[in-house]
Amino acid sequence: MEIERINENTVKFYISYGDIEERGFDREEIWYNRERSEELFWEMMDEVHDEEEFVIEGPLWIQVQALDKGLEILVTKAQISKDGQKFELPIPNEKINQFPVDDKMEEILDHHFNPNHTDEEDILLEEETLEFLIGFKDFEDVISLSNRSGLDDLVTKLYHFEGRYYLFTEFPEDLFEEDEIDDILSILLEYGYETQLTIHRIQEYGKEIISANVFAELRKYFR
Repeated sequence: MEIERINENTVKFYISYGDIEERGFDREEIWYNRERSEELFWEMMDEVHDEEEFVIEGPLWIQVQALDKGLEILVTKAQISKDGQKFELPIPNEKINQFPVDDKMEEILDHHFNPNHTDEEDILLEEETLEFLIGFKDFEDVISLSNRSGLDDLVTKLYHFEGRYYLFTEFPEDLFEEDEIDDILSILLEYGYETQLTIHRIQEYGKEIISANVFAELRKYFR
């Protein structure tokens, strides 16, 4: 996948159909299977984040152009206007028009990322809950993490996939401040690592080990 950083708020990337198939996706299903198209998009965004440190904060505006040999995708972080009432794109209209949108993919992304989207709105995604997937090389690392204090209030699930364990956790923005999230993530990453896998792939192909309250459940059996 080729990634080009346009500016602070915009990134463009190209992925060939061959690369899509190597990732385990069928060329046709990304147009007609909404769940699979969403999974592919977030898998690509994981790579963009790792290579370009493009952090997703708030609404995204997404354009997809279908080319002969692949897809070209433009992702822009929208900005809230000063009065807090309107989302604005930090790129001029003439730039936007250089990237015609494929109607089918736009419909798929629109359905997934903003089901209440209207024709007048350009914003396809607005996140209200931050989600993280942390991988662990050894189950003992998960057990050690469970003994750290201050983590029991997190929404957590534990999965097993291809010989490794993965912790999924959520941070509702109305319950956690940014500093709190940073502190908690620092603790989690002392024992685990950031992964490019998506929770959708883990849920589909992995096995759920603990469905809730992971740390409290582990302490019941491994003290």
